[in-house]
Amino acid sequence: MLFGASNDYTEDKIMQITLAFNHFGKRLVQRMPRIRYGFVHCVNNDYTHWEMYAIGGSQNPTIISEGNRFIGPNNKMLGNDLINSKEITKREYTEESEWKIWQWRSVNDLFLNGAFFVQSGPELKDRPFSREDMITAKPGSYVGRLTRYSGNLRCRVGQPC
Repeated sequence: MLFGASNDYTEDKIMQITLAFNHFGKRLVQRMPRIRYGFVHCVNNDYTHWEMYAIGGSQNPTIISEGNRFIGPNNKMLGNDLINSKEITKREYTEESEWKIWQWRSVNDLFLNGAFFVQSGPELKDRPFSREDMITAKPGSYVGRLTRYSGNLRCRVGQPC
């Protein structure tokens, strides 16, 4: 998932997205999601088996990861190189001196198998939006139950989906 039209389309600064109750699993490499500009609330999603990163961004998006479960992928060998993709976050095309002020926060997420989230920006004291605008998250330990039936729809022509 890539949210934001382009690096030059600054009108996306007003974009607000909630990404909830999904399972991101095998054969996914990145962009679960990747955000340009705007605000994204990732809430109660299940992340497993990513190959590069799970959540990424550019152009100073605000990202609140809340109540997600992250199960880090196992390390792999590619030739003589160890591939370690335990980091959940990736800031694209930006130096640390710039992205360290971006508001990327993890709240009540569950980290397993070495997964880790690199937070940035000031500590989250107030929500960017009111409670009416955001889903109330359960702790990351609930994610297995909340995403049990998530996945592809098995729709058939002529049948309700």
